[in-house]
Amino acid sequence: MPIRRLNLRGLELPLILWVVAAHLAFSRAYLVAFNLTESLPGTLFLIQKGTLPNRGDLVAFRWQANWPYPQGSLFVKRLIGMPGSIVSARDRDFFVDGDPVGRAKERARTGEALEIGAVGMIPEAHYYVAGEHPDSLDSRYRLTGWVARQQIVGTAHRIF
Repeated sequence: MPIRRLNLRGLELPLILWVVAAHLAFSRAYLVAFNLTESLPGTLFLIQKGTLPNRGDLVAFRWQANWPYPQGSLFVKRLIGMPGSIVSARDRDFFVDGDPVGRAKERARTGEALEIGAVGMIPEAHYYVAGEHPDSLDSRYRLTGWVARQQIVGTAHRIF
């Protein structure tokens, strides 16, 4: 059976314009992020830009440090502590408002020493974030720390 070519004469430009317009409209409100770590279950997330998450939501934010990931990398974690929440630690076990959130490791998988994150009352416009995996690089560590509001890209939703 011969393959027939679809005749798009006259439709190419409107179709291209529609695809470009849809991309621009979508990309202003949403991002798609791939999870390449064990930090959270799921591999594909839809990020709704410009939204501030509530406690328990997934949040997308820009990484501020320059190691072990490039500065500006997109991270997705669960928002555990809000401004005014109390972060405490016993030994290397961390708690937010008295609820356990995980134990901070002494060393990264690569062998570098890991300093523990801040404790005390989370200040205005800052958040405590956590992954679900014990090796998650999250607010238990000084390297991540409390995430400032200006780092937040938006609320994340797991797709797959």
